[in-house]
Amino acid sequence: MITVMPERDKEKVKTVFAENGFEYNDNSGVVTARCGDEVLGFCIYYLDDSKMEILKILPTDDLLTADGILRSTIHVACERFVMDIRYAKDLDSDIFKRLDFIKNEEERTLNADKLFGGCHCQG
Repeated sequence: MITVMPERDKEKVKTVFAENGFEYNDNSGVVTARCGDEVLGFCIYYLDDSKMEILKILPTDDLLTADGILRSTIHVACERFVMDIRYAKDLDSDIFKRLDFIKNEEERTLNADKLFGGCHCQG
């Protein structure tokens, strides 16, 4: 069975940040997709009281898995009433375009309202 959930163990979050070259802080978070013990993908982000910044999302070649991970990550923000969700400026926007989540490409914002609709993946 596949599970997609926020990582609650801070030491695991710190490890994922370090392994991917990002600086860990109190706003750091990771959503991980697993099948048993196998990691299928993840999303690394910063989340504070007003915004979420997505730093990395994998996989980029499996749209259904990426869609589930992205929706779960956006849900984490929405649970905290944070609707300003952006992707990092050095992050390739292609996956967000293919998943049809971009609200404003120039501002790098994602449309959190899409969380409540179906998948519109553009293979």
